[in-house]
Amino acid sequence: MKVILLQDVKGSGKKGQLVNVSDGYARNFLLPKKLAKEADAKALNELKNEEESRKYRIETDTAKAKADAERISGKTLTMTAKAGKGGKLFGSVTAKEIAAELKKSFGIDVDKRKIALDGDIKSFGTYNAEIKLYTGVSASIKVMVTEEVTAE
Repeated sequence: MKVILLQDVKGSGKKGQLVNVSDGYARNFLLPKKLAKEADAKALNELKNEEESRKYRIETDTAKAKADAERISGKTLTMTAKAGKGGKLFGSVTAKEIAAELKKSFGIDVDKRKIALDGDIKSFGTYNAEIKLYTGVSASIKVMVTEEVTAE
C-alpha cells in the first residue's frame, strides 16, 4: 500500500515522503497512530503542491539573499566604541552590535550567530567579517572601529 508519511518513521522514511509499505503495517500501525495517510489522488496532489511551494520558497529566499549579498559585499561598516589609554576598547565589539549596525545601515536583518569574525575586536582598526545570509550565500564586509568622540 502506498502512503504519505506525516511524521518521520524509523525504518520507513521521512515526513512528506511517499513510501510503499505492507497493507497490515499501514492499516494496523501507521494509519491509526496518524503517522501516515493513504496516498489517494487528492493526497498525491497536495504532496506535489507542497513540494512545488517549498522549491519556490527556497528559490525566492536564495534570490533575496544573493541580492543582499551583492549590496553589502565589500562595503565597510563603521562603528564607534569607547576606549581607554593605548586604544584598547572597554569590552569588545560583538557580532550582536555588528548585526544591529547592518540593520540600521543597510536594512538587512541578520542573526548574530551568522556573523563570523576573524577574531575578537578589542582595539581600533579594520577587521574582516563573513556574513552567512542563506545556505551557500555569504558576503564579506569590513568592520572599521573608530574612537567615540565625546564633547566635553
